[in-house]
Amino acid sequence: MQNGVWITLFFAGILEAGWAIGLKYTEGFTRVWPSAATLVLMGGSIYLLSRSLTGLPLGTAYAVWTGIGAVGTVIAGLVLFGESRSALRLLCILLIVAGIVGLKLCSDA
Repeated sequence: MQNGVWITLFFAGILEAGWAIGLKYTEGFTRVWPSAATLVLMGGSIYLLSRSLTGLPLGTAYAVWTGIGAVGTVIAGLVLFGESRSALRLLCILLIVAGIVGLKLCSDA
């Protein structure tokens, strides 16, 4: 059960990154299919986050969820939108990843 909630949380974070990226394509929710896909990803992300809370503390789960979403969104920005790959920016992303790993290692779940 312990690893199950972490796996669920991981996928919740992936979906969180997905809907954040989807926002770029909705053009202010004026495009139907990107908007619909984004809303589905939002719902799935929140649902999986709520399921992970059955075995994880709220603060830990939320921090990891947003961290995975942030890292995924930044990586997508690098790949899809040609955003900056400066060394300082990449170091900051690594710090977020280190925080996620640290929370997992310090968790009782």
